[in-house]
Amino acid sequence: MQSGFRAGHGCTSATLKVLNNILTAIDKRHYCAAVIIDLAKAFNSVNHHIVIGRLDSLGFSNDCLAWFTNYFSDRVQCVKSEGLLSGPLAVSMGVPQDSILGLTLFSVYINDVTLAAGDSLIHLYADDTILYTSGPSLDTVLTNLQTSINAIQLSFRGLQLLLNASKTKCMLINRSLPAPARPSSITTLDGSDLENVDNYKYLGIWLDCNLAFQTHIKHLQSKIKSRIGFLYRNKASFTHAAKHTLVKLTILPILNFGDVIYKIASNTLLNKLDAVYHSAIRFVTKAPYTTHHCDLYALVGWPSLHTRHQTHWLQVIYKSLLAKAPPCLSSLVTIAAPTPAGISHWSPPKPIPPLVAFPSSSLLPMTGTNCKKSLKLETHISLTSFKHQLSEQLTDHSTCT
Repeated sequence: MQSGFRAGHGCTSATLKVLNNILTAIDKRHYCAAVIIDLAKAFNSVNHHIVIGRLDSLGFSNDCLAWFTNYFSDRVQCVKSEGLLSGPLAVSMGVPQDSILGLTLFSVYINDVTLAAGDSLIHLYADDTILYTSGPSLDTVLTNLQTSINAIQLSFRGLQLLLNASKTKCMLINRSLPAPARPSSITTLDGSDLENVDNYKYLGIWLDCNLAFQTHIKHLQSKIKSRIGFLYRNKASFTHAAKHTLVKLTILPILNFGDVIYKIASNTLLNKLDAVYHSAIRFVTKAPYTTHHCDLYALVGWPSLHTRHQTHWLQVIYKSLLAKAPPCLSSLVTIAAPTPAGISHWSPPKPIPPLVAFPSSSLLPMTGTNCKKSLKLETHISLTSFKHQLSEQLTDHSTCT
């Protein structure tokens, strides 16, 4: 599947799809292994003739094909340094990586690689590719993965794309099943062993081999602490409104990105993010360190991180119901049956494996009796109206007594 630069798709939805499949396997007590593929100079290696052939196979008209042929023709590049400009050099391959058309053309160029995955699953996000498979036997899993990566490499070679073996990594994802300390290596067609890693940053989210998200939360905590430290050192320069805006624009986006993924981490880990979140609020409000977190939320007018995470998760589910999310996510969510009173309770059911795999994380706060204030919707409402209802009806989660 290709998620790169498609309307309604994004890094979070792509990662959700991949983790959904992995967690399904883990819930069945299967082993899962993945190869995260890195290509050497992928955008610069695109063959123009192959791209035109791909566009032709997709049904583009002759006029369109002629336009793209002209677009690729007579292109040159040069380098400017310290006021000096080099002579022009003809560009016979590649597409511009920083252009919309270049990114789209690359997606078209690489998309058929998915046909070579065989028994494994593959997900593309432009040139970011993850190949993964699962099964009850670790030996079978690694054998299938080796077969798939061999076929994928052959497909890449047909596109004149080269695997960067030093940056391509293998990960055995396992939460409870016994596994060897040093599993068999996956090798390239050239005979190089791919490095087995316990952590890898995939589309902005640090994945670890047991999906605890410890590494990701550690990175978030470190990044936010660094920014808060800078803000505190320069606090005399900021008005209250400026502080509020700075935290909203530089701290909250870090916490928001991918929170529907890492929210399944343990409370111990998530509490570390609460600590830096509270520190950011104290920077805005000048509240002393002893101020209770509930009072901090009231002072700044922001919800707890738990509520933020739950709100974003419910928005993802509702977007899926409205078919505004990728089909791979929308297919996992359905409308619950009408109640005897004739009013449909909007509640995400249990088919989404992450929810089944982590029942203790309360990722279904709106199902059945789990939420006293479940939304009652007689028909679908707009996403904006849904967000408004959420802000009114979702209450903060805290351990206050």
